[in-house]
Amino acid sequence: MSLSAGIVGLPNVGKSTIFNALTKAGAQSANYAFCTIDPNVGIVPVPDPRLKVIQSFIPTEEVIPANVEIVDIAGLVRGASEGEGLGNKFLGNIREVTAILHVVRCFDDENIVHVEGSVDPLRDVEIIDTELILADMQTVEKRLDKARRAAKSQDKEEIARVTTLEKIQAGLNEGLNARSLELTDRDRELIRDCHLLTIKPVLFIANVLEDDLDGEDPHVDALREFAQSQGSEVVVVCGAIEEELAELDEDEQLEMLEGLGIEEPALNVLIRAAYRLLGLQSFFTAGEKEIRAWTIPVGATAPEAAGVIHTDFQHRFIRAEVFTVEDLKEHGDEAKIKAAGKLRLEGKDYVVADGDILHIRHNA
Repeated sequence: MSLSAGIVGLPNVGKSTIFNALTKAGAQSANYAFCTIDPNVGIVPVPDPRLKVIQSFIPTEEVIPANVEIVDIAGLVRGASEGEGLGNKFLGNIREVTAILHVVRCFDDENIVHVEGSVDPLRDVEIIDTELILADMQTVEKRLDKARRAAKSQDKEEIARVTTLEKIQAGLNEGLNARSLELTDRDRELIRDCHLLTIKPVLFIANVLEDDLDGEDPHVDALREFAQSQGSEVVVVCGAIEEELAELDEDEQLEMLEGLGIEEPALNVLIRAAYRLLGLQSFFTAGEKEIRAWTIPVGATAPEAAGVIHTDFQHRFIRAEVFTVEDLKEHGDEAKIKAAGKLRLEGKDYVVADGDILHIRHNA
């Protein structure tokens, strides 16, 4: 399973508009690695202002940001769990992603027909939640039957799996998402092969009109309140504006942003939020040839970070020389950071922090 975020939503909520804006923005960004794996998968650069800060102190030939994989998942309608519309394709695609970006329409426009006949964000969320819960109920029922048969041989793991699946089944029957249940790490391990849809973390995207960039519409307020109850985040995006911004070159984009009174495209906020949702963070390497942001899971150790650069570095790891962007801003260059005693030498147990700048030392 790839570490990716899938964009979901009902028809006509702006899902594909936002995905297209994301991929266009990535395709035209100078020095930013970007590709479309297939028509509905894009590798999108993660906007990170720290890269420019590092480059202002360490001039380099190339700046390479981290990337995040975004998947545009087939539209969903009621009955998807029973195969209605593109239901099977939708459920198959969403099963393959790690996290969900749920686009919700939060504006009224008589020129854009809503598949349900009216705009109601909470109803729209419930429709998709219900279909995912129904699909998970089918998955859990099949897996539970298999586990119960296996548990008859007194296999301790299968007995534990039955207990976990019964707990999840009870929650699903009450209309609860699996992610809202109190599951231990052991529980999650036991049901990993189920690839449950409702256990995936969710970020809500409130699609708004051009005159509501701060998301002050009551529809957005209702979505925020719901998301908070779920432990989720809401990012406000105007798909129409983001699509227009993505078509512009950098100077034109800055001019439009200034006219709108905003500092950066909302998509930048969205991409960074999706990156966090996936449990990812960045560390940097910086030299004369390139400054690069590397992607690691939160909690990764220095040898694991070294392995992202090159697998041999992990096996031959000696130590990491570590400083931060703030150290660079305060002292100006690496030599002065070292002279100030701020260059740290970290060993194999060091847990890399987001934004660390590393030099990996390893055996040849």
